[in-house]
Parts: sequence; C-alpha cells; structure tokens
Amino acid sequence: MSGFEGFPGGEVRAKLDHPVIDADAHIVECDFAHLDFVRELGGEEIARKVAALRAHHGPTVRGFWWGLPSGEHTGDRALAQLPRYFRSRLDELGIDFAHCYTTRGLSHVYFPDAEARRVSCRALNMLYAEMFADVADRLRPVAVIPTYTPQEAIEELDFAVTELGHKAVMIGTELRGPGRVATGEDPFLSPPQATRSIVMDSPHDYDPFWRKCIELKVTPVCHTSSRGIGYRASPSNYVFNHLGDFAGGAEFFCRSLIFSGVTRRFPALSFGFLEGGVGWAVNLLNDIVEHWEKRNVKAMERNLDPAKLDLELLAKLFAEFGGKRLAPERLRANPHGHFMIDRPEGHDEFAACALTEIPQLRALFVEPFYFGCEADDRMVSVAFNRRLNPLGATLKPVFGSDIGHWDVIDAASILTEAWSLVTAKLLTPENFRDLTFVNPAMMHLSMNPDYFRGTAVEDAAAALLRQRRPIAGSATA
Repeated sequence: MSGFEGFPGGEVRAKLDHPVIDADAHIVECDFAHLDFVRELGGEEIARKVAALRAHHGPTVRGFWWGLPSGEHTGDRALAQLPRYFRSRLDELGIDFAHCYTTRGLSHVYFPDAEARRVSCRALNMLYAEMFADVADRLRPVAVIPTYTPQEAIEELDFAVTELGHKAVMIGTELRGPGRVATGEDPFLSPPQATRSIVMDSPHDYDPFWRKCIELKVTPVCHTSSRGIGYRASPSNYVFNHLGDFAGGAEFFCRSLIFSGVTRRFPALSFGFLEGGVGWAVNLLNDIVEHWEKRNVKAMERNLDPAKLDLELLAKLFAEFGGKRLAPERLRANPHGHFMIDRPEGHDEFAACALTEIPQLRALFVEPFYFGCEADDRMVSVAFNRRLNPLGATLKPVFGSDIGHWDVIDAASILTEAWSLVTAKLLTPENFRDLTFVNPAMMHLSMNPDYFRGTAVEDAAAALLRQRRPIAGSATA
C-alpha cells in the first residue's frame, strides 16, 4: 500500500459511473463470541477442543503470525470485527457493497475431527448471521461449508441458506488428514497433512452437493490455502510458505473441477477462486490446451503408440550416429527401455470433461470461473489480454480488498491502489468496471438473479442483467 495512504477510495468512486463491489473482505472473529455459539451447539467439551485446535498451527510449519492491523491502523481491524462500523466507513472507502469472508473458517473447514469441524463451522455461520443482521443493504457475510462428505456439505448448506438466510458460501475443497508421524528429527521428513481433492479421484460422489447449490442458487466459492503442503511447509518462514499460497490451492481445485467433469455435468454452476489472482488461471488454461493438443487420444495413437515405432529406422540411425555403447543390436534387444508401454485403463484422460475440441473450453473453463484479485495485483491485466488466451477470450477477475488482514495497510486507500492499475495503463476504465463491478456482481447473479435485491446496488445489478453484455468486457489491456 506504500504511496497510497491518505488518498481515500471515495475520491476514486466519485469518478466512476458504476458501483464498486468488494468480492473478498474479511471478518476477524472475536473468539469469545464464536465460542458462545460452539458451547450452545456442542457443550463445553467441544468448545475446549475447538479452542485447542484453533491455537495449533503444527510443529513443522510456520503459520500465520502478526497478521492483523494494529498501531495507527487499529481501526482497520475494527472494520473486520464490527459490521456496523464497516458500513459507516464504506463511502470513505469507495465501496458500495462488500462480501465478508471468514478468517477462522479458512482452517476450520479442515479440522480432522468431524464433530469439532461441523460444530465450529455452524457456530461461525450463526455468529455471522447475527453480526450482519442490520447491515444487509451494504454488507454480506459468507457462510462456511465443510465438505468432508457430501452429506455434511448438503446439511450445512441447507441450514445456512434456508434457516439462517445466507446467500453466499465458501466451501472446503479438499479432504485433509494427518501426514506421517513426526519423528522430531527433521521437520521436512514429517509433513503435517495429506491432501486430496473432494472431486478428483474422490472417495465420494459430490454431484448431489452441486445440485443442492443450484437448487439454493448459491455460487460455491473457494478460498483454499495450500500452506503446509509440499513446497509450502517451511518451519521457519511464513512468507516463504505464503507466496503463491492461495493460487496453489485454487489451481488444484480448478484442475479438479475440469478433469473430474464437474463443469461439464453442471454447466449452470459458477465457481469463485479467491485471493490467488488470475495469472495462474491464464497459465493453466494454456497448459490444458497444450496438453490436449499432444495427449488427446487420436494424437497419442498417431504420434506416441509404441507399436508404431519404426525400429528399422531407429536402428539404422543408431548404427550411423551411435557407437559402442549406443549400438543398434542393444537397441533391438530393448527398444522401449523402462518407459511405460502398456496403455492403462481409462487412457482417455480428457474423458470426464469430454473435451474433443479447444473451443469447448469456453464452456468448461472461461464461462463458469471467477478469480479473486487483490488491489496491488498487477497480473490482473493478463485476464483481459486476448493475445495470451488460446481462445481469444478474457477471463473474469473480481476485485477483493482483503480488508482485515495484513495485506492491507490502509483500508481507506485500497480502491485508490486498485485504480493505479488504470493510471499505469495496465487496465482500461472498462476493464476496471469489469473488475470492480461486472464480474463481482455476475459471480453471484449468474446463480441467483435476485441476489442483490434489497441492497444498495439492486438497481445497478438489475440493469446489468438487462444489458446481457459480455461478462468480462471487450477491451484488451
């Protein structure tokens, strides 16, 4: 934020002809209030268990520390703790409507203890419903949905939406369990957890859950951290672990949705991926295209089938250009070496998404996905650059302030920092409109046309739907 402090976002908002929708501010929970609901639901024993789990980062991974606003920006912490105070400052910030995501729930959806996980997440949802009850015109909390089984996901989703009135949800995207037992000798030999996707090679069928999302008109949004897994498990350096953290978690879930066929089976379903930016998505889309061009069934049968190896030609070349060690007779005795030559069952690795031609990726990838980008993320520009997109399309980045966390030094100037992408000519004003209004609105309107009814942006959202304009805009940065 350096260089932007003291320039309130309200000055930027005054220049715009559209609302600003914050897709990802945060709630900093008061633990004492959360535990009130935990006790109500599960009793004192569960409350002690949740408190113990909350305080435990694991002995082998440097986790989140000194991560909340303090000092002269103590008021910014209050924004994330007191919704009425947040609402009172929205005009100064230049934000018309804000979504407030969990902080505690980012890890609570992955508690290995089922009872503690479900009670804690439900308690968070009850707390949020109470906290935001009288600010619904401009602030909306996001319910936390644990997903270790489809049944628990459906039950909490149904409770959060139909009983508590939540309209936005964040889902768990992984099944996490304990890793190898720690020896105490070397933390890198004892990864703290094992991870698998809820949908790719999953032990469960989550299609009933996706149908429930459609029925209840909610967009499943992920805010998945990859900290503590593989390349982000340093015991000594949080920044090392945090770099690429949310991008890694989002990319894993995005790949899982594509290659498990979820976006093919549920074309009406939208998904959000928060705080990881959009650069990884541009890279992933290009990677999928490049892999499909070379590893679709027809291409592999034509170019890679071991049975079609011209052994005579290869032996001739070995005779001419090889030598004593690389001799043709040795090649003839073992032409394939130890490389895998047996075709496995399920050899069409694009079968689940039924990808048979590149343009299908518009429906499978471009249309359903929204990508959360922070104000200082210069890479958001690549989402609008059609030359980088193998489909000649634009992706759909959404503006997320991350207010309440260490990423934001001065909440008042967060929109000013985002606008600096326009003054730097990385984005056009039309791109900025898509980033801060069109895409954040459509991420939810695409599932629920009445999503903004009764809010300060109701009329603008209704007009947006009537326009039926291209969701991600037409300008190229």
